[in-house]
Amino acid sequence: MSDFLNGIRHTEKKIPAVRQVVYTVCILLLGVGLGVFSKFLDCTASNELPVLIEYLDVRNFLGRFPVWILLAVCISVYSMSPVRAGINVLAFFAGMVTSYYLYSNFIAGFFPKSYAMIWIVFTLISPFPAALCWYAKGEGGVAVFLSAGIFACLFDLTFSYGWLYFDIRSPLELLVFVCGFAVLRRGTVRETLLMAGMGVALAWLLRIVLPFRFG
Repeated sequence: MSDFLNGIRHTEKKIPAVRQVVYTVCILLLGVGLGVFSKFLDCTASNELPVLIEYLDVRNFLGRFPVWILLAVCISVYSMSPVRAGINVLAFFAGMVTSYYLYSNFIAGFFPKSYAMIWIVFTLISPFPAALCWYAKGEGGVAVFLSAGIFACLFDLTFSYGWLYFDIRSPLELLVFVCGFAVLRRGTVRETLLMAGMGVALAWLLRIVLPFRFG
């Protein structure tokens, strides 16, 4: 794995340790806030929500993977190093999952153990893909391949597709996909198109190989 990543040209940024801690705390608080907001929407009757939130189906949108994958990718690629990417993404998901299920248990009055375990496992393993995501913004063929892999995941989570059909799951997930594409874009148009093409091909391949879907 180290030899694989050594082919990527990507410079770690140097900032004071105190500022790094401040960034991580802010990311943790962002996760806490989004976890509380997401559970609040779950526990609020539809007719009590603002019309726009209900129309866009924000409640179900926050209950699916795409937006959380995008946020994790953004945190990763804009972190100072692969280690900081892993720490920051772990802090984000720890804050989000903890606040969500504390709200569920102590305010909503129920604790969905099976769903909680899925998110806890996802949180614990998140630093490892986060570190890989950091390398996706580097230079070289390996970085292009990593960015294409992330693009493939976002593509698969955004669209319903097959040999004879293609559809968008929701307008908000399309927005997530566009934002993800903007974050992952390469330094040149050629490399960006190469990344996108590889990403679509990988998405189709994963659809054929994997017996399950994340979307």
